[in-house]
Amino acid sequence: MENVRVIIWGFGAMGSGMADMLLKKKGVEIVGVCDRNEARVGKSMYEVLGVDKGNRAEVIISNDIEEVTSNKNIDVALIATDSFTAKTFDKLKLILEKKINIVSTAEEMAYPQAQEPELAKKLNEIAKANGVTVLGTGINPGLIMDLLVVTLTGACIDVDHIKAERVNSLSPFGHAVMEEQGVGITKEEFIKGAEDGTLAGHVGFAESIGMITDAIGWKLSDEIKQTMAPIVSNVYRKTKYVEVQPGNVAGCNMLGYGYVDGDLKVEMVHPQQVEPQLEGTDTGDYITIKGTPDINMSIKPEVPGGIGTIAMCVNMIPHVINSKAGLKTMLDLPVPRAIMGDMRDLIDRD
Repeated sequence: MENVRVIIWGFGAMGSGMADMLLKKKGVEIVGVCDRNEARVGKSMYEVLGVDKGNRAEVIISNDIEEVTSNKNIDVALIATDSFTAKTFDKLKLILEKKINIVSTAEEMAYPQAQEPELAKKLNEIAKANGVTVLGTGINPGLIMDLLVVTLTGACIDVDHIKAERVNSLSPFGHAVMEEQGVGITKEEFIKGAEDGTLAGHVGFAESIGMITDAIGWKLSDEIKQTMAPIVSNVYRKTKYVEVQPGNVAGCNMLGYGYVDGDLKVEMVHPQQVEPQLEGTDTGDYITIKGTPDINMSIKPEVPGGIGTIAMCVNMIPHVINSKAGLKTMLDLPVPRAIMGDMRDLIDRD
């Protein structure tokens, strides 16, 4: 049986991390990489990753997706370029029309019907027409503050209230996430960006709350409400992608609220910042379900966001390939799990 053949579109922190993971797995090969960063274009993927090519076929990073997808039998594309459904729609459409399955890291694509129902409908139609599947996933949204919550409610007779809290480090993420969170800017710039909508903060509350409420049969009665506040650093902080001077913004504290029949039913608490340990902040993931029975889950420290997103995208490849055609969410596919054997063994070639 041939290897599972993968292309990657977007070779920043997440895309390159997925490539590194794939190179350590059996039964899968990377056959193309597309990226717009001039520092990477024209270079060997292995050189950029800093790994030995060995006897594997060469992969030269291209800025032309048509070149990357031409004359190749591709099973799946991993797309790690954007956070928003509208911004990534044209890329998804292009790949789907080439009859290639997709796993996207775009946060809104984890549950696009929450904010972009018309685009979600179009993606479903395009995917079905071409006999392929498109999935958005990651660590959050995609697992920690939504799918894991839904799974835990499976042990409940009834549910009255849900609170999901994730205290995490932004350090592994690239430039796009830093810009969305306002990392490195002044407090005044953050407040202005929050007020005029140019600063996104965490992308995914609408998707996580929508996934949870739809899954258990709650009907949201109002628009999802959310607030954001700057986390100002008292010390100098630095990651691969950003520097934060004392007095500037190290991250963003986001709160989200979902109401059912006017009652607050779902709460999201999500403070995230770069290098949180420098000021004594411990990371962790916490889920509290009030119902019959009450359920309290705590993971300390957090499930790392960068590694977790990379792993979720790669580990969902077989499920996406095996799925019926269309737009899928994590509610539709088998539970994610690590792939420790040959990926080909998980593919239904019939």
